[in-house]
Amino acid sequence: MYFCSTKQQLEMGRAFEFRKGRKMKRWSAMAKAFTRIGKDIVMAVKEGGPNPDANSRLRAVIQNAKAANMPKDNVERAIKKATDKDTANYKEVLFEGYAPHGIALLIETATDNNNRTVANVRSYFNKCNGTMGTQGSVEFMFDHTCNFRIPKDGIDPEELELELIDFGAEEVFEDEDGILIYAPFGSFGTIQKELESRKLEILSSGFERIPQITKKLTEAEMADVEKLIEKMEEDDDVMNVYHTMEE
Repeated sequence: MYFCSTKQQLEMGRAFEFRKGRKMKRWSAMAKAFTRIGKDIVMAVKEGGPNPDANSRLRAVIQNAKAANMPKDNVERAIKKATDKDTANYKEVLFEGYAPHGIALLIETATDNNNRTVANVRSYFNKCNGTMGTQGSVEFMFDHTCNFRIPKDGIDPEELELELIDFGAEEVFEDEDGILIYAPFGSFGTIQKELESRKLEILSSGFERIPQITKKLTEAEMADVEKLIEKMEEDDDVMNVYHTMEE
Protein backbone atom coordinates (compact mmCIF):
# COMPACT_ATOMS: atom_id res chain seq x y z
CA MET A 1 0.00 0.00 0.00
CA TYR A 2 1.33 3.43 -0.92
CA PHE A 3 0.77 6.79 0.75
CA CYS A 4 2.29 9.36 -1.53
CA SER A 5 2.30 12.89 -2.79
CA THR A 6 4.29 14.58 -5.52
CA LYS A 7 7.08 15.13 -2.98
CA GLN A 8 7.35 11.50 -2.00
CA GLN A 9 9.02 10.19 -5.15
CA LEU A 10 10.23 6.96 -3.56
CA GLU A 11 6.78 5.84 -2.46
CA MET A 12 4.83 6.08 -5.69
CA GLY A 13 2.22 3.45 -6.48
CA ARG A 14 1.33 2.16 -9.92
CA ALA A 15 -1.70 4.42 -10.24
CA PHE A 16 0.44 7.43 -9.37
CA GLU A 17 3.03 6.51 -12.00
CA PHE A 18 0.33 5.84 -14.57
CA ARG A 19 -1.39 9.17 -13.93
CA LYS A 20 1.93 11.02 -13.94
CA GLY A 21 3.06 9.53 -17.23
CA ARG A 22 -0.17 9.22 -19.17
CA LYS A 23 -0.63 11.59 -22.09
CA MET A 24 -4.29 12.58 -22.10
CA LYS A 25 -4.27 13.63 -25.75
CA ARG A 26 -8.00 13.22 -26.33
CA TRP A 27 -8.75 15.64 -23.51
CA SER A 28 -6.31 18.28 -24.73
CA ALA A 29 -8.72 19.47 -27.42
CA MET A 30 -11.80 21.15 -25.94
CA ALA A 31 -14.08 20.12 -28.81
CA LYS A 32 -13.18 16.44 -28.43
CA ALA A 33 -13.63 16.61 -24.68
CA PHE A 34 -17.13 17.99 -25.16
CA THR A 35 -17.92 15.31 -27.76
CA ARG A 36 -16.88 12.61 -25.33
CA ILE A 37 -18.90 14.09 -22.48
CA GLY A 38 -21.92 14.39 -24.79
CA LYS A 39 -21.75 10.67 -25.51
CA ASP A 40 -21.33 9.91 -21.82
CA ILE A 41 -24.45 11.96 -21.06
CA VAL A 42 -26.51 10.08 -23.66
CA MET A 43 -25.40 6.69 -22.30
CA ALA A 44 -26.03 7.75 -18.70
CA VAL A 45 -29.51 9.14 -19.41
CA LYS A 46 -30.54 6.15 -21.53
CA GLU A 47 -29.40 3.86 -18.72
CA GLY A 48 -30.73 5.63 -15.63
CA GLY A 49 -32.91 8.59 -16.61
CA PRO A 50 -32.36 12.38 -16.73
CA ASN A 51 -32.48 13.10 -12.98
CA PRO A 52 -28.91 13.27 -11.63
CA ASP A 53 -30.15 12.85 -8.05
CA ALA A 54 -31.40 9.39 -8.96
CA ASN A 55 -28.70 8.57 -11.52
CA SER A 56 -25.19 8.21 -10.07
CA ARG A 57 -23.63 7.74 -13.48
CA LEU A 58 -25.14 10.98 -14.74
CA ARG A 59 -23.95 12.80 -11.60
CA ALA A 60 -20.43 11.65 -12.37
CA VAL A 61 -20.63 12.83 -15.99
CA ILE A 62 -21.92 16.26 -14.92
CA GLN A 63 -18.97 16.55 -12.51
CA ASN A 64 -16.59 15.74 -15.36
CA ALA A 65 -18.31 18.27 -17.62
CA LYS A 66 -17.75 20.94 -14.99
CA ALA A 67 -14.09 19.93 -14.63
CA ALA A 68 -13.68 20.26 -18.41
CA ASN A 69 -15.29 23.75 -18.33
CA MET A 70 -18.23 22.60 -20.44
CA PRO A 71 -20.92 25.31 -20.23
CA LYS A 72 -23.91 24.44 -18.08
CA ASP A 73 -26.28 25.22 -20.98
CA ASN A 74 -24.46 22.64 -23.12
CA VAL A 75 -24.88 20.02 -20.42
CA GLU A 76 -28.59 20.75 -19.99
CA ARG A 77 -29.17 20.62 -23.77
CA ALA A 78 -27.33 17.31 -23.96
CA ILE A 79 -29.47 15.83 -21.17
CA LYS A 80 -32.66 17.05 -22.84
CA LYS A 81 -31.55 15.67 -26.21
CA ALA A 82 -30.70 12.32 -24.64
CA THR A 83 -34.30 11.92 -23.42
CA ASP A 84 -35.56 12.11 -27.01
CA LYS A 85 -36.54 8.65 -28.22
CA ASP A 86 -35.10 9.46 -31.64
CA THR A 87 -31.63 10.07 -30.21
CA ALA A 88 -29.48 7.05 -30.96
CA ASN A 89 -27.83 5.35 -28.02
CA TYR A 90 -24.14 4.58 -27.98
CA LYS A 91 -22.82 1.12 -27.29
CA GLU A 92 -19.55 0.73 -25.47
CA VAL A 93 -17.28 -1.67 -27.36
CA LEU A 94 -13.76 -2.73 -26.38
CA PHE A 95 -11.17 -3.60 -29.04
CA GLU A 96 -7.90 -5.39 -28.40
CA GLY A 97 -4.72 -5.99 -30.32
CA TYR A 98 -1.03 -5.38 -30.71
CA ALA A 99 0.86 -2.37 -32.01
CA PRO A 100 4.32 -2.91 -33.55
CA HIS A 101 7.10 -4.22 -31.28
CA GLY A 102 4.76 -6.30 -29.12
CA ILE A 103 2.91 -3.46 -27.44
CA ALA A 104 -0.58 -4.45 -26.29
CA LEU A 105 -3.43 -2.02 -27.03
CA LEU A 106 -6.89 -1.67 -25.51
CA ILE A 107 -9.25 0.66 -27.35
CA GLU A 108 -12.45 1.82 -25.66
CA THR A 109 -15.13 3.07 -28.05
CA ALA A 110 -18.67 4.43 -27.85
CA THR A 111 -20.47 3.90 -31.13
CA ASP A 112 -23.91 4.07 -32.72
CA ASN A 113 -22.67 2.05 -35.71
CA ASN A 114 -20.60 -0.96 -34.71
CA ASN A 115 -19.86 -2.05 -38.27
CA ARG A 116 -18.28 1.34 -39.02
CA THR A 117 -16.20 1.30 -35.86
CA VAL A 118 -14.96 -2.27 -36.37
CA ALA A 119 -13.93 -1.46 -39.94
CA ASN A 120 -12.12 1.71 -38.90
CA VAL A 121 -10.23 0.13 -36.00
CA ARG A 122 -9.18 -2.83 -38.16
CA SER A 123 -7.92 -0.47 -40.87
CA TYR A 124 -5.77 1.46 -38.37
CA PHE A 125 -4.14 -1.75 -37.18
CA ASN A 126 -3.49 -2.84 -40.77
CA LYS A 127 -2.09 0.51 -41.94
CA CYS A 128 0.32 0.80 -39.01
CA ASN A 129 1.64 -2.77 -38.95
CA GLY A 130 -0.41 -3.78 -35.95
CA THR A 131 -2.57 -6.82 -35.34
CA MET A 132 -6.20 -6.71 -34.28
CA GLY A 133 -6.83 -9.33 -31.60
CA THR A 134 -9.77 -11.34 -30.39
CA GLN A 135 -11.81 -10.66 -27.26
CA GLY A 136 -9.73 -11.30 -24.15
CA SER A 137 -6.41 -11.42 -25.99
CA VAL A 138 -4.82 -8.52 -24.09
CA GLU A 139 -7.47 -7.24 -21.65
CA PHE A 140 -6.02 -9.42 -18.89
CA MET A 141 -2.80 -7.38 -19.06
CA PHE A 142 -4.56 -4.30 -17.65
CA ASP A 143 -6.21 -3.60 -14.30
CA HIS A 144 -9.61 -1.94 -14.74
CA THR A 145 -9.77 0.86 -12.18
CA CYS A 146 -11.99 3.74 -11.13
CA ASN A 147 -10.77 7.06 -9.84
CA PHE A 148 -12.04 10.18 -8.09
CA ARG A 149 -10.51 13.62 -7.72
CA ILE A 150 -11.45 15.75 -4.72
CA PRO A 151 -10.10 19.13 -3.48
CA LYS A 152 -7.17 19.08 -1.06
CA ASP A 153 -8.93 21.23 1.58
CA GLY A 154 -6.46 20.24 4.27
CA ILE A 155 -7.13 16.52 3.80
CA ASP A 156 -4.33 14.11 4.69
CA PRO A 157 -4.09 11.53 1.85
CA GLU A 158 -2.70 8.88 4.22
CA GLU A 159 -5.56 9.24 6.69
CA LEU A 160 -8.14 9.31 3.89
CA GLU A 161 -6.74 6.14 2.38
CA LEU A 162 -6.96 4.34 5.70
CA GLU A 163 -10.58 5.47 6.03
CA LEU A 164 -11.52 4.40 2.50
CA ILE A 165 -9.79 1.00 2.43
CA ASP A 166 -12.98 -0.72 3.61
CA PHE A 167 -14.83 0.84 0.66
CA GLY A 168 -12.34 -0.51 -1.88
CA ALA A 169 -9.72 2.25 -2.18
CA GLU A 170 -6.27 0.94 -3.06
CA GLU A 171 -4.24 4.09 -3.60
CA VAL A 172 -4.69 7.72 -2.54
CA PHE A 173 -2.23 10.45 -3.45
CA GLU A 174 -1.94 14.18 -3.92
CA ASP A 175 -1.01 16.05 -7.09
CA GLU A 176 -1.09 19.69 -8.12
CA ASP A 177 -4.85 19.59 -8.82
CA GLY A 178 -6.15 17.82 -5.75
CA ILE A 179 -6.32 14.37 -4.20
CA LEU A 180 -6.79 11.28 -6.37
CA ILE A 181 -8.40 8.07 -5.17
CA TYR A 182 -7.90 4.83 -7.13
CA ALA A 183 -9.85 1.62 -6.64
CA PRO A 184 -10.97 -1.44 -8.63
CA PHE A 185 -13.63 -0.82 -11.27
CA GLY A 186 -16.34 -2.49 -9.20
CA SER A 187 -15.85 -0.15 -6.24
CA PHE A 188 -17.00 2.97 -8.12
CA GLY A 189 -20.53 3.17 -6.73
CA THR A 190 -19.48 2.36 -3.16
CA ILE A 191 -16.77 5.03 -3.04
CA GLN A 192 -18.93 7.60 -4.83
CA LYS A 193 -21.66 7.09 -2.23
CA GLU A 194 -19.19 7.33 0.67
CA LEU A 195 -17.60 10.56 -0.63
CA GLU A 196 -21.03 12.09 -1.10
CA SER A 197 -22.10 11.04 2.41
CA ARG A 198 -19.02 12.82 3.76
CA LYS A 199 -20.00 15.97 1.82
CA LEU A 200 -16.67 15.84 -0.04
CA GLU A 201 -16.84 17.59 -3.41
CA ILE A 202 -16.06 15.26 -6.31
CA LEU A 203 -14.26 17.35 -8.90
CA SER A 204 -14.14 14.55 -11.45
CA SER A 205 -14.28 10.78 -11.68
CA GLY A 206 -13.77 8.11 -14.28
CA PHE A 207 -12.32 4.78 -15.25
CA GLU A 208 -8.88 3.79 -16.49
CA ARG A 209 -7.03 0.64 -17.43
CA ILE A 210 -3.56 0.50 -15.90
CA PRO A 211 -1.03 -1.84 -17.53
CA GLN A 212 0.35 -4.47 -15.16
CA ILE A 213 3.70 -4.55 -16.97
CA THR A 214 5.19 -2.05 -19.45
CA LYS A 215 7.80 -2.51 -22.13
CA LYS A 216 10.62 -0.08 -22.86
CA LEU A 217 11.21 0.79 -26.51
CA THR A 218 13.74 2.81 -28.46
CA GLU A 219 12.71 6.24 -29.73
CA ALA A 220 12.23 4.86 -33.25
CA GLU A 221 10.08 1.99 -31.96
CA MET A 222 8.03 4.40 -29.82
CA ALA A 223 7.35 6.49 -32.92
CA ASP A 224 5.93 3.41 -34.67
CA VAL A 225 3.56 2.73 -31.78
CA GLU A 226 2.55 6.37 -31.35
CA LYS A 227 1.63 6.56 -35.03
CA LEU A 228 -0.98 3.83 -34.50
CA ILE A 229 -2.22 5.33 -31.23
CA GLU A 230 -2.68 8.74 -32.87
CA LYS A 231 -4.68 7.15 -35.71
CA MET A 232 -6.98 5.54 -33.16
CA GLU A 233 -7.37 8.70 -31.09
CA GLU A 234 -8.35 10.77 -34.13
CA ASP A 235 -11.44 8.58 -34.63
CA ASP A 236 -14.59 10.15 -33.15
CA ASP A 237 -15.82 6.76 -31.92
CA VAL A 238 -12.68 6.16 -29.85
CA MET A 239 -12.90 7.26 -26.22
CA ASN A 240 -9.61 5.98 -24.81
CA VAL A 241 -6.52 4.08 -25.94
CA TYR A 242 -4.41 2.24 -23.37
CA HIS A 243 -1.09 0.56 -24.04
CA THR A 244 1.79 -1.32 -22.40
CA MET A 245 4.54 0.94 -23.76
CA GLU A 246 6.70 2.55 -21.06
CA GLU A 247 6.17 6.31 -21.25
